[in-house]
Amino acid sequence: MLSVHKPLASASPVYPGQRVLPMLALLMIMFEPAAPAQTSDAAFYVATYVDVQLSSTNQGIALAYVYREASRTESGNSGVEVVQETGRPNRFVIIEVWKDQSSFDAHERSEQTVQFRAKLKAIHNSPYDQRVHHGFSIDPRPPAAGPSMLFVLTHIDVPPQRKDETEVLLKGLAEESRKDEGNVRYDVLQQNAPRTNHFTVVAAWKDRKAFDSHEIKPHTRQFREALGPMLGAPYDERLYMVKPSKPVFRYAK
Repeated sequence: MLSVHKPLASASPVYPGQRVLPMLALLMIMFEPAAPAQTSDAAFYVATYVDVQLSSTNQGIALAYVYREASRTESGNSGVEVVQETGRPNRFVIIEVWKDQSSFDAHERSEQTVQFRAKLKAIHNSPYDQRVHHGFSIDPRPPAAGPSMLFVLTHIDVPPQRKDETEVLLKGLAEESRKDEGNVRYDVLQQNAPRTNHFTVVAAWKDRKAFDSHEIKPHTRQFREALGPMLGAPYDERLYMVKPSKPVFRYAK
């Protein structure tokens, strides 16, 4: 396993007792909110890719943690987490779930969001890349946690006329991958209109060995062979770890 850069000690939160949160909870280390929002078909799933200057890695992660904790207190938030790319610690993704469009829109206008982005701009390598989705195939299983857990985010881009074919392929891949030994969770998100030909796969594996085994499974190889001729951009798969390394998951009340 490649080493992952340690965030600033001052940015590490204190976690209370443990429970398990459904619906992308494997990526959501949460405090006890007063009234966390439930996810639904109207939920917005947001993945924001961030790339900061290498010398500003600690500062970038610390900013992301402040943003994470502030966002969790907002009305309509169902969870926020930060995952850090293995081997490239200055690159990370902020994953958010919002109850509906109105709560997401209010968050986008909030002062803390504006301040976070202004501070991030001063240290970024390139502007942040925000992708807004709805759930296409959400894993019904309650997730589990482990110290060696690996998270994989894959962005898939096909021409609009191949969207329907890709949906069929992704649905089949998700169903088969959830059966793979060592799979903790497998969710497929679809970007909102007009970019419904773009998808993000969010998967969690018990460890690197489980992921490597999945990579050579017949259903994985068959999916990629079928998808390859339809791709509108390179197949973009990246590996991440949750920081801190011992997540605490909670049921939404």
